[in-house]
Amino acid sequence: MAIRRICDFLAGSGMSYSISTHARAYTAQEVAEASHVPGTYMAKTVIVWIDDQLALAVIPATRALDLDSLRSQSGASKVRLADESEFVNVFTDCQLGTAPPFGNLFGLRTLVDLKLALQELIAFNAGTHTEVIRMKYSDYSSLVKPLVLHISAGPVGAAPRMRSRPRPNHFIAARRRESEETFGQVQAECAYTPQQHAGSD
Repeated sequence: MAIRRICDFLAGSGMSYSISTHARAYTAQEVAEASHVPGTYMAKTVIVWIDDQLALAVIPATRALDLDSLRSQSGASKVRLADESEFVNVFTDCQLGTAPPFGNLFGLRTLVDLKLALQELIAFNAGTHTEVIRMKYSDYSSLVKPLVLHISAGPVGAAPRMRSRPRPNHFIAARRRESEETFGQVQAECAYTPQQHAGSD
């Protein structure tokens, strides 16, 4: 299983880490909740094609992958999500959807979102739907040496931001006339001459 490969790798590196088990969960956010890990440092590993090479895009569980940013910042001509059939033979010792963010263990490039790289800790699936590994992000980075880019958007599940509907021209003109009339009235009420001011003393 992948967890044995990861643990052997981490043990050989001398890095500190911890493993915890949780109720079976499938999405990254569900795993974060089940393992009581903040979604901001729970890693979600997305398998993508960058030009003609498979790669791992690693982002916070709370956010979504921004393919346009990934393409532009990686310098690729084209980027797309990989189909399951295209990587099932790469992660043979991982349960589906639990690939750990260690591209170097699978001969793949790893790209990490800046928001995740700024966290003190990182947590990730250990190749199963019931086990999570936690470690310092700095230790993870020194082992994997990922390319750090701004490749996430979010938050996940947020409703699209709606632009306000433009006002018709006649409505804008009417509102402008109302404002001008109101401003004129205020000027008339507040205006005074020096003589008036002097006479009031």
